[in-house]
Amino acid sequence: MHRRPIRALALALLLPAGVGADPVPPPAIGSVVPDFQATSVEGDAVSLREATAQHKAVVLLFLSTVCPYANRFAGHIHELADTYRDRGALFLGLYSNGWESRDEAAAHAREHGFDFPAIKDEHHAIADLVGATTTPEAFVLDSTGRLRYRGRVMSKQESPELQRALEDVLAGKPVRTPVTKAFGCAIGGS
Repeated sequence: MHRRPIRALALALLLPAGVGADPVPPPAIGSVVPDFQATSVEGDAVSLREATAQHKAVVLLFLSTVCPYANRFAGHIHELADTYRDRGALFLGLYSNGWESRDEAAAHAREHGFDFPAIKDEHHAIADLVGATTTPEAFVLDSTGRLRYRGRVMSKQESPELQRALEDVLAGKPVRTPVTKAFGCAIGGS
């Protein structure tokens, strides 16, 4: 009679966490992005909650060492990070592809002059947390940790969506176009 609860408990202990559970939907515009802790490729601790508390805006920027779209916009990303740093924005570069090593991510960040924290997102946990699927893809959070923009860095016609979103967030205004379709390369690999 008591075997059924024991079997269920044994099965639950053997299954990996999350198996059979519904996936958590990505944060919606206006909702708080869950905190995460990570270590940059330089060895520095990064906490999303601390970053948002210390900055007017935080940009989670999903990058790739090999994606031609991410590399095409690398100069623009570098300029944005430099320009908006003095205005209170922090960029965090996230390398989520399974086939890219921590060393490759570090070399890529150095090659493109990214002087913001670069993070090797092991097992694309952070990408899954926010629903990132593409490189490059940007997520702009305000100082309360609320998601204000998600989408492309810039359109093929070089319309600066990320820059506009940053301007709006830093001015304390609603982002005019809070969601755009990111185009580029799929995040993948395990």
